[in-house]
Amino acid sequence: MNLPRRLSRFLAAAGTLLVLVIGVGIYVISDPSGARAAVSGPCDIYASGGTPCVAAHSTTRALYGAYNGPLYQVRRSSDNATRDVGVLSVGGYADAAAQDSFCANTSCLITVIYDQSGRNNRLTQAPPGGFSGPAPGGWDNLADAKAAPITIGGQKAYGVYISPGTGYRNNNTNGVATGDQPEGIYAVVDGTHYNQWCCFDYGNAQTNNRADSPAIMETVYFGANKQWGYGAGNGPWIMADLEWGLFSGVNAGYNNIPSINHRFVTAMVKGEPNHWAIRGGNAQSGGLSTMFDGPRPNGYHPMKKQGAILLGIGGDNSVTGRGTFFEGVLTSGYPSAATENAVQANITAAGYAPASGGNPQQNVQVVGGQSGRCVDVPNGNTTNGTQTQLWDCTGGTPQRWTYTAQGQLQVYGTKCLDANGAGTSNGTQAIIWDCHGGTNQQWNVNANGTITGAQSGLCLDANGAATANGTKLILWSCNGQQNQQWNLRS
Repeated sequence: MNLPRRLSRFLAAAGTLLVLVIGVGIYVISDPSGARAAVSGPCDIYASGGTPCVAAHSTTRALYGAYNGPLYQVRRSSDNATRDVGVLSVGGYADAAAQDSFCANTSCLITVIYDQSGRNNRLTQAPPGGFSGPAPGGWDNLADAKAAPITIGGQKAYGVYISPGTGYRNNNTNGVATGDQPEGIYAVVDGTHYNQWCCFDYGNAQTNNRADSPAIMETVYFGANKQWGYGAGNGPWIMADLEWGLFSGVNAGYNNIPSINHRFVTAMVKGEPNHWAIRGGNAQSGGLSTMFDGPRPNGYHPMKKQGAILLGIGGDNSVTGRGTFFEGVLTSGYPSAATENAVQANITAAGYAPASGGNPQQNVQVVGGQSGRCVDVPNGNTTNGTQTQLWDCTGGTPQRWTYTAQGQLQVYGTKCLDANGAGTSNGTQAIIWDCHGGTNQQWNVNANGTITGAQSGLCLDANGAATANGTKLILWSCNGQQNQQWNLRS
C-alpha cells in the first residue's frame, strides 16, 4: 500500500516504529519500547464507525489510544491492601510489574475491572441470584490475579481466570442497550480454557440475576455446552446467551457453525431488531469469519434486554463455566462488518502470545519419552473413573491437557487426571474424574521429565514399561526409567 508522504517521513524519523493503516484506524504493529500498544484502540475504531463503546474492560491494555487510567484493581491476602494496575504509558499495555511487586510473596485477587469508556460501568464481585456462588453470602469468588499470565506486545500481562464459582457483575449501568436497542459485543478469550457447562459469558444481562424470561440477555458465550445450542464438531463454539438458551444461530439446538481451536480467540455477538450475528477469529492473526448472520430465534423478537453487564457467569448467576478473559467491549449501535474487521486488525496487531518461555502447559499433548505415544482418554470417554492409556498421538481433544496454576492436569475443561481413590501405593490407576481441587488431582511437572503426584510422590508410569497402544497408566515409585519420562508438546 502507499503511505501518505507525511506518515512516511514520520516512519523514517521513528526508525523502529511500524504502522498499519486499515479502514477507520491506525495501528502500531511493533514498538520496541514495549510501552505503547496502539495509536487508535478498539473503542476509537468503534467510535469512528458510529457505534461508540459504552463499556470497555481489559486487564491487558488500554482500549482507547488516549486512555491513561487504571485497568483493574488487585487485593492481596497478606494485609487486604488494594492497588490499581494501570498502563505503562498512554494508550499502552498493562503495567504487570506493578502487580508483581505488590503481590510478591502473597496471593492476590482481582477486585475491580475498570470501565475505560468514562461511563463507570466497572465490574466487581457478582452477587447471588438464581444460583448462589461459593463465597460468603452466596456471592461469587474473585479471580486469582496471577492465574493467567500471557504476553502482549512482548510485555507481561494477566488475564481474568474464571474457574467455576468465579464471577463479576454490574447491575446499575450507564448507556448500555436495553429492550430491542442495537449493540455490539466482543471479547478476547483463551481458546484452550473452557468447559461444557453454563456459562462463561461476557455482555448484556438482566438486572435481577434471575432467569425469569427469554430474550433478556445478549452476551458472548465461549465453550462446549450442548444443553441448548451447539455447532459442528466437539466445540468449543462462539455462541450467544439470550437467556433460556444458548444459541448458535436461528435454530434452537444445532446450527452448522465451526468449532474453534485458536490459542487466543476473538469472539463477537451483535444484535438489532430481528437481526443478529456471530463472528470470530484468531486473536493473533488473520481476519474474522461470520458464523451466523440472520433473524432472531423464535421467541426472541423483540428483545427485552435489561442492560446489566456480567463476566464469567450466566444471567441467573450460573457458576459452572470456565474461561479466561483478556479484553472486551459493549457498543451503542450495531457495528458494521468494516468496523469489526478494523477492530480485529487492531487486536491481532496488539500481539497476544503465551507467557514468556512458550507456556507449553496450555492445551498440550503429554508424550511418553519411551513410547512416543500420548496420554489418552480411551474412546473420548468422559465417565468418571476412566483409566488413561497410551495411544498414537492424534491431536484430538481426549489427548489435550492443560496444566493449571493449581497443579491440575485438565482434559475436556472439566475432568482432571486423578489418583484413583486418593491412592498412594504402587499400581494406583491414573484415571479422570471431575475436578475438585483435592491433592490426589495435583501434579508436579518436573524438570527431569517426570510427572509426580503431589499427594503420593509417585511417578506417572506406563504400566510394565510397555509401549503399545492401550497401555494403561498407573502410579509407581520413581525409578528413573524411560516409561516414567514425559514431554509436554503443543
